[in-house]
Amino acid sequence: MAMMKAWSFGLVLLLLSFYYPVNGADNKNSSLGASFIFGDSLVDAGNNNYLPTLSRANIPPNGIDFRASGGNPTGRDTNGRTIGDIVGEELGVPNYAVPYLAPNSTGKAILYGVNYASGGGGIMNATGRIFVNRLGLDIQIDFFNNTRKQFDTLLGSSKAKDYISKRSIFSVTIGANDFLNNYLLPVLSVGARISQSPDGFIDDMITHLRNQLTRLYQLDARKFVVGNVGPIGCIPYQKTINQLNENECVDLANKLAIQYNGRLKDLLTELNGKLPGAIFVHANVYDLVMDLIVNYKKYGIISGGSNRFSASVTFFDYSLKPIFFHVGFTTASKACCGNGGQFAGIIPCGPTSSMCDDREKHVFWDPYHPSEAANLIIAQQLLNGNTKVISPVNLKQLRNL
Repeated sequence: MAMMKAWSFGLVLLLLSFYYPVNGADNKNSSLGASFIFGDSLVDAGNNNYLPTLSRANIPPNGIDFRASGGNPTGRDTNGRTIGDIVGEELGVPNYAVPYLAPNSTGKAILYGVNYASGGGGIMNATGRIFVNRLGLDIQIDFFNNTRKQFDTLLGSSKAKDYISKRSIFSVTIGANDFLNNYLLPVLSVGARISQSPDGFIDDMITHLRNQLTRLYQLDARKFVVGNVGPIGCIPYQKTINQLNENECVDLANKLAIQYNGRLKDLLTELNGKLPGAIFVHANVYDLVMDLIVNYKKYGIISGGSNRFSASVTFFDYSLKPIFFHVGFTTASKACCGNGGQFAGIIPCGPTSSMCDDREKHVFWDPYHPSEAANLIIAQQLLNGNTKVISPVNLKQLRNL
């Protein structure tokens, strides 16, 4: 896996490659049409703000480093940008994909893309019921069907089909909640686990996802990137409630993720051979995040606009604003924002939570979600990585097909 492993000039150049603005040389002649984002809280940009739900992130200090909002919360479950935001920027989309449920998701705003993701959502319709309301993937695709009709109105049917099928990317980041907030949910899922084996549950997930992706294809989606489930047994919440040590992870949760991920890869290979004109890209998020968790001290990030930490090297971006380079996260176990237990992993991030001072040095922002610093590293690999990370092509190659 092409990973950042040492303090070196090559590493500096690699990291600089994803800091600079999206109007650089790489994007001068090629840009994405629209970014359509489906998934859960890892990529939710604010849809849950408009739902009566227990899964919300529209309270401070969430979004504290999100420059587009001036540091105000937007509904993103992180301190800054999600992976979807970063990828869209790097692929040349001038604006973030607007949340479908937001009042401004109309007219020409949707030409840059729409975000349908919802915190608590999953592949299975029962997933996330503990949050009262959330948008599962079936509902998200229902909403895209509405957007698809709007594109016909805006562009005409022929241009709309071309724009969606040839110039747009459909990203799907989902599946973790189907385990964490469905099959593995304490108390509420005991009956399900007795009546259905892990194999049976994963079979159902794959069957549902096959139908969901095929439905998007029938609505003219052609360029897909589908992420597998990360190492959910290693998040601060799981470590805290299971009273694990810093270097331990919940074995069952990770085994289920690995089992599902193998089936997902087979599914995407199947769909690549079955649906003419489509390309399904497999994003190996599990290995990316696991390597980041295990080797966190060897990873570095560039951070701009802040003097919070001591910098070993100072560079300048094109607008001459100082940016700082540091090496090494300090923890991949403890949440930066949260409360409860050794890893601050029980109570979600909110106004009464304790918050770290060195947000750029924490892999996890809260008990469940990566920090913007971690999202930057993951996104860079998805954009430029080799086939061990993302296959059969990376996201910059997918954009240009």
